[in-house]
Amino acid sequence: MKAVSRWLDRFCYNHPNFGLPGLMKYVAISNLAVYILDMFTNGLVTQLLYFNFSDILSGQIWRLFTFVLVPAIGGAGTAGPLQLSFFFMFLLTTFFYYWIGTTLEQHWGTTRFTVFYLLGILLNAVYGLVTRTSVNMYYINMSMFFSFATLYPDMRVYLYGIIPLKVKWMAWLDVFFFAYDFAFYLTSGYVLAAFMPLVAILNYFIFFWDDLMSILRRGRDRAAHKVDPQTINFKKAQKEVQQRKGYLHKCAVCGITDADDPNMEFRYCSKCIGYYCYCMNHINNHTHVQ
Repeated sequence: MKAVSRWLDRFCYNHPNFGLPGLMKYVAISNLAVYILDMFTNGLVTQLLYFNFSDILSGQIWRLFTFVLVPAIGGAGTAGPLQLSFFFMFLLTTFFYYWIGTTLEQHWGTTRFTVFYLLGILLNAVYGLVTRTSVNMYYINMSMFFSFATLYPDMRVYLYGIIPLKVKWMAWLDVFFFAYDFAFYLTSGYVLAAFMPLVAILNYFIFFWDDLMSILRRGRDRAAHKVDPQTINFKKAQKEVQQRKGYLHKCAVCGITDADDPNMEFRYCSKCIGYYCYCMNHINNHTHVQ
């Protein structure tokens, strides 16, 4: 996985002009066109474009690529108020993924985003051909959202345009649904369908492999630091000093302690010879001890 990630990094660096600027704009417009045509043809256009192994085997090769144009949210063939509600959800979802894709392209650049998106399509198409199952853009869009959540975890968005949520919490909710889908299909005997979500977001793991490994290493290091004897002895010594003196930190200038003001922050000056502690009012306003 690491080797593939590094190779893709080199490819993007060596081919800065590769890709289609504003890719998500064309995807969104195509999805809208297909959805509207489906409304007037009772879903016929989607039937001609979606990924179907038996039809591909019979010569309809275009389905290997045109499944990208099929909206992830259906309902165009329904009638009455239900059709209107499906259309509203389609517009909301399409705009959301258009915004995410455009933001990723601005962050990564056109080349890297295009490679990311095309890799997701390629992985899905290969999986569909190997397993002879139908694939769609749902999980590819989810991999895009996971990438966005990794880069902007604290950004606030409005779920259904109403409920304010941080992106990272929405991502964790989607992780839960991914796990549920995997467990459901696996326990139901649909092994091929169970692994489809994992394959579909494989491009996310490839592009963020170094970041994910770094997070795991930091977590492992923090866990090891907590049980390290030196850390335990240091915390024990701090507790003994606090019990003996009644405070832990004391400003060398004004004499204020953390017992006097629990909200006050204290720092040790690196320019003073020895261990001299100062409150935030004097850390940058004192005479250095030489």
